[in-house]
Amino acid sequence: MARLTLTVPEDHDGARLDRFLASVLAESRSQLQRLIKEERVLVDGRAAKANQPVKPGQVVVLNVPQPIDAAPQPEPLDVPILYQDADLIVVDKPAGMVVHPAAGHEGGTLVNALLHHVDDLSGIGGEKRPGIVHRLDRGTSGLMVVAKHDAAHEELSRQFHDREVEKEYLALVWGVVQAGRRIDAPIGRDPVDRKKMSAKSRRSRDAVTRIVRAEHLNPAVTLAQIAIHTGRTHQIRVHLSAIGHPIVGDALYGGVHRRVPGDTRAVTRLQRPFLHAAHLVFLHPTDRRRMDFTSALPPDLQSVLDDLREKNAKP
Repeated sequence: MARLTLTVPEDHDGARLDRFLASVLAESRSQLQRLIKEERVLVDGRAAKANQPVKPGQVVVLNVPQPIDAAPQPEPLDVPILYQDADLIVVDKPAGMVVHPAAGHEGGTLVNALLHHVDDLSGIGGEKRPGIVHRLDRGTSGLMVVAKHDAAHEELSRQFHDREVEKEYLALVWGVVQAGRRIDAPIGRDPVDRKKMSAKSRRSRDAVTRIVRAEHLNPAVTLAQIAIHTGRTHQIRVHLSAIGHPIVGDALYGGVHRRVPGDTRAVTRLQRPFLHAAHLVFLHPTDRRRMDFTSALPPDLQSVLDDLREKNAKP
């Protein structure tokens, strides 16, 4: 990603941000407006609007993604396929795999793998996101449904939008969290760290997370079964961190501790957040059958959990 820093000169006092940038850069206003909308343009460290007037001395920073190939290429990557028919495919995404190509991740994504295994993905998501109805973070493993034609894509997207899809995750969190707790806090881009989301952002969207069950392994950690009623970026990670119980292993949101109790030492083996999309329920887009899928914890998470349970088992 290219980073460009500009200082607003005196002769541009009061000019619209997009017009100022267009006057000094070899980019079209429409391209600059897209970058502004994607919050890749910061004025004095804050996200800006295209029609925002600039002032002399203000520092404008542009983070411009490197161009990538328009059409992802098929790659013979290993992705467990749990179900497939003429309308959709359900996969168990491995941790460490990005869902679709983006700047810095041109290949090795779930889309690249699906293009190798499946010939007929929906084109609604665009060339870079064919068939993609929802996403999981790179470090999150678990269940995803992908559309194989446009009608299926539209119906599945509607179900996600209307909150008809049931999504449950397993997460190991720091501290003691009680079952039944509901977290209702809007989420938006963090105004300081653009890689993060925040429950304190001024430009945010509603988000609801609920703790369904809780296994208190010891006073230091809880294994939580979590349901989300919305699907915001980093939602579970942000919400758990906001209430003081970040996900174990989540370096971005405060879940990596340098010192841990001896009976919790197993968590130091984690190479990613302990977060897994374990349960997914939706209606089949064509015949309305209830589609119910469950995914067991992958070995890296299960081994940590097994050790924690063994160390904290009551005699």
